[in-house]
Amino acid sequence: MPSTRVTHPPDDSRGEHFRVRIEGFGVGTWDFDLATRDLEWSDTARTLLGFAEGEQPSYESFLSRIEPEDRARVESAIRRVSERGGGLDVSFKVAGASRAGQWIRARAAVIRDETGTARHLSGIFLDVNEEKHLEAALRAQENHLRSILETVPDAMIVIDSRGIMELFSSAAERLFGYSKQEAIGQNVSILMPEPDKSRHDGYLERYLKTNDPHIIGIGRIVTGKRRDGTTFPMHLSVGQTQRGGELYFTGFVRDLTEHQQTQARLQELQSELVHVSRLTAMGEMASALAHELNQPLAAISNYMKGSRRLLAGSQDPNTPKIESALDRAAEQALRAGQIIRRLRDFVSRRESEKRVESLSKLIEEGGALGLAGAREQNVQLRFIIDPSADLVLADRVQIQQVLVNLFRNALEAMGQSQRRELVVTNRRVGNEMIEVEVSDTGSGFRDDVIPNLFQTFFTTKETGMGVGLSISRSIIEAHGGRMVAESNASGGATFRFTLPTADET
Repeated sequence: MPSTRVTHPPDDSRGEHFRVRIEGFGVGTWDFDLATRDLEWSDTARTLLGFAEGEQPSYESFLSRIEPEDRARVESAIRRVSERGGGLDVSFKVAGASRAGQWIRARAAVIRDETGTARHLSGIFLDVNEEKHLEAALRAQENHLRSILETVPDAMIVIDSRGIMELFSSAAERLFGYSKQEAIGQNVSILMPEPDKSRHDGYLERYLKTNDPHIIGIGRIVTGKRRDGTTFPMHLSVGQTQRGGELYFTGFVRDLTEHQQTQARLQELQSELVHVSRLTAMGEMASALAHELNQPLAAISNYMKGSRRLLAGSQDPNTPKIESALDRAAEQALRAGQIIRRLRDFVSRRESEKRVESLSKLIEEGGALGLAGAREQNVQLRFIIDPSADLVLADRVQIQQVLVNLFRNALEAMGQSQRRELVVTNRRVGNEMIEVEVSDTGSGFRDDVIPNLFQTFFTTKETGMGVGLSISRSIIEAHGGRMVAESNASGGATFRFTLPTADET
């Protein structure tokens, strides 16, 4: 309120009529004599301040009703306006009103006489309790939202239509290496390498002119630039909003460095697994072929020896030649059998590179490869891992090969199931072995299938080769464990295999 100079007596009737009207709206009036320090106020003002009816007001009693933390501020504001003029506008909390407090806003102006001397400070009291509590609630909500944004792992950056950064989250500070103070007010292009840095303002201008959402609402992978000049891949999603007639853009940035490293590691692991899987499959097939071919070769040798004995009494002049040919054929058959036996011995005696491995890590990496697409198939995955049964002595790649094979078989078996759940657990079996269990809710097994399940070239799939489970069991047995399969209560299949424990030293 501006200072007011009274040059003629006020119209008491009009003033009283005005006072009654504003009192009816819950506005209390008050007047403070700067010379005598006498204080007068209306009934509404008395009620707002919490005084009893008939209680005589005074400046000291007025100050006593203000909360201690607000009292010095209000007294200083009154003193400043009384000495320098101007308007008084100050809010304070009434002492002892309630636990939540009663907020009052005091507004006043200096009343001067004909000589310009300040005589009175006259004004009003307003009940602003609801507004103050609403303001506090909004502030708490804002602080809560800010705390959430500060803990979000993705960096958040807000820019205006000129590309100037107005908000730079804590995650953005960690990601780009700039502090809030350094980033806010700068063009967002400092976070980009060339040529995007030079082109970004042009991108904004084109969007403002054409409204063509080249990136708005569409996440894409771009390259970011840190303060130290290093670059990194990032996923950028941009949204827009409008405030005060001006467009603002909010960018959410996710660092893809670790993601790309993980993808590269998975690709490397997958290539290694495929390579070892092919070698293992070839070994198993060679072993199986050696077993199958050894018998007919022995039979051929025996038939040739029998034929030679039949020719012993023959008078045919070619008998010596035929006997010589049969002897050589029998020798070659025996030689072929020896070669096959040596091949089988070589395959069966192949040593694994067994080391102390974390079973939970093997399951995690095997799941990353063998369970790709599980989410799209609505398969619920449950890995219930006991940390006390974690360390095993194993060939990492071979055990991952077993897990990948079991996981893929489970996904295929649940392709037509209503309930799709895959559960992987581990537990100690005695003091020297750890058992891994893989259960699904697929179609399970027929009773006549289980006895032949691990035989080479036996398969229940239309396009299967029948070597996966055979190889898996061979790997587990080479580790000193055992592998079994059975139908479970849900109608699906359960595979269990054991591995030797490796106590941590």
